[in-house]
Amino acid sequence: MAAFEDRRQAGKRLAERLTRYAHRKDVAVLGLARGGLPVAFEVAKALHAPLDVFIVRKLGVPGHSELAMGAIASGGVRVMNDDVVRSLSITSDQIETIATEEQRELERREREYRGDAERMDVSGKTVILVDDGLATGASMRAAVEALGQRQPEHIVVAVPAAAPSACRAFENEVDEVVCLVTPEPFFGVGAWYRDFSQTTDQEVRRLLEEARSPTPA
Repeated sequence: MAAFEDRRQAGKRLAERLTRYAHRKDVAVLGLARGGLPVAFEVAKALHAPLDVFIVRKLGVPGHSELAMGAIASGGVRVMNDDVVRSLSITSDQIETIATEEQRELERREREYRGDAERMDVSGKTVILVDDGLATGASMRAAVEALGQRQPEHIVVAVPAAAPSACRAFENEVDEVVCLVTPEPFFGVGAWYRDFSQTTDQEVRRLLEEARSPTPA
């Protein structure tokens, strides 16, 4: 049985666990594009915190793109799952080919979503990193590493659904981890949403514009 109706409902429920961060000038919310942005939008709205997009691209296994062998993030960060790479005998040439393709898509999304807007300055702030879920955690790990280069004071990882092992893995990497549901067996992030339809570029842009507006629609 699905734990959440859709990403935005999941974001509202996630925000209920983060109320101690509400109305604080030192808090910012970053949503992992694309699926994490609708969740992050509801969190930012409930906390009265600024919202920005954080772009991470999964590096899918050749021939099985849904299985992550690693991820890249803005700022040139690359995180690899060495166990997956070794067990499937993935070559360095294969990794570089896929990483180059994903880097192009990452750069396209940066232009598409942000336009002329500057990247949010998170130096010295408590940053809540939000995604729609954690399966392997590769994308979030790349995001955490890339975000660390921007010198936040604290990093909070917050997701509606996570594999128990993925949730635990971040406990020693960030200041706080909030995972609403951690079912075992996990099956995948989409299994815990009634509506897990793909988030579009247009929706990401619209939510960001609404979040930046002083009088949201």
